[in-house]
Amino acid sequence: MKAGNLTAKEAVIRLEKLEYKGMLYDFYGELLTQHQKNIYEDAIFNDLSLSEIADKQGISRQGVYDLLKRCDKLLADYEKKLHLVEKFSKIKQSIQQINGLTDDEQIKRLSNEIIEEL
Repeated sequence: MKAGNLTAKEAVIRLEKLEYKGMLYDFYGELLTQHQKNIYEDAIFNDLSLSEIADKQGISRQGVYDLLKRCDKLLADYEKKLHLVEKFSKIKQSIQQINGLTDDEQIKRLSNEIIEEL
């Protein structure tokens, strides 16, 4: 099955990468400049093309591309140093395992509340 020019597997991998970028941004986005945040949000969350962002920001398409690459590197570097996304994912997975191991509705409710708070 193809979605556009992508196979189903490629589409899933692309979605997972996009989700990971979103998580990195959620944890470390405030460390970017406002200009970087605007462009990154347009690319990742608003799904604008490089050309659309370039027109909106009054910069070149190449400038947008370079800035997005720098932002990706910055966010990845923060994660390498702080491991917040990794820790979050492990905690969420552990809570989901606890939830799956019990039939107690109160424990399930509490574990779901914890996941929501994360």
